[in-house]
Amino acid sequence: MAFFLETLIGGLMTGMLYSLVALGFVLIFKASGVFNFAQGAMVLFAALAMARFSTWIPQFTGLSGKLLINILAFGVAMLIMIAVAWLIERLVLGKLVNQEGITLLMATLGITYFLDGLGQTIFGNDIYKIDVGLPKDPVFLFDSLFQGGVLVNQEDMAAALIAAALVGALAAFFQYTSTGRALRAVADDHQAAQSIGIPLRRIWVIVWSVAGFAALVAGVIWGSKLGVQFSLSLVALKALPVVILGGLTSVPGAIIGGLIIGVGEKLSEVFIGPMVGGGIEIWFAYVLALLFLLVRPQGLFGEKIIDRV
Repeated sequence: MAFFLETLIGGLMTGMLYSLVALGFVLIFKASGVFNFAQGAMVLFAALAMARFSTWIPQFTGLSGKLLINILAFGVAMLIMIAVAWLIERLVLGKLVNQEGITLLMATLGITYFLDGLGQTIFGNDIYKIDVGLPKDPVFLFDSLFQGGVLVNQEDMAAALIAAALVGALAAFFQYTSTGRALRAVADDHQAAQSIGIPLRRIWVIVWSVAGFAALVAGVIWGSKLGVQFSLSLVALKALPVVILGGLTSVPGAIIGGLIIGVGEKLSEVFIGPMVGGGIEIWFAYVLALLFLLVRPQGLFGEKIIDRV
């Protein structure tokens, strides 16, 4: 039972990180109808900016100095992601208003390769380390309930709590703020939102900036765990099955979908993997997403599209 709980908790923690990346897809799709294939590249670019600026900023001694460097590097990286959001809207999306979905998808695919190349040009292509002070040592929990306790990685636990807090804050932002309500209005009907005075282009910059912030947090957390390298953008692709499972237009769906994917792949790898030779964790999410596309293409919480003729 203790081993099952270890696997379950590990899956939930990984699932929260998937949800954090998936939120970027959902936020942009809700506000603009664009499936942002560049979200993985944004995660990598943000993590590279954080990692490099944490070394370029003049170093301070002591624990407080290290914290100050991380705060400054995070702030600079966030400003860069806001600038990227503004440029994407100004130079790409603003020129493609009311174009076909496939045109917008190809535009975000071009943004993906541009950000990958720009990140390599500016920041280099080595593997960089991000150290934000997350505890690395595992701990044993529930000693009184299970013999030997349940082994939990403190870094994963802290990362999951940070991701959960950010997901909750973004959900509250969408639900209770005037800007969040404007974002939802734009998502429902662009033309109707414009007719009542909602500035569409400003809303798009805001939502891309929020998606950039989510990408930065996700990049810092994944970079702290795995190191900042160009394979990090492939980790972000795990968010694609999450949004298919939860629904492209649902923030709660991104959360639930991430948890299902995280738990499912961990449990299947541990308990079924040895029977079939392993490797289930690599393809489990995509097979589950394929099954959902066959039986419920709008996802668990997505809006069902009805075409009337």
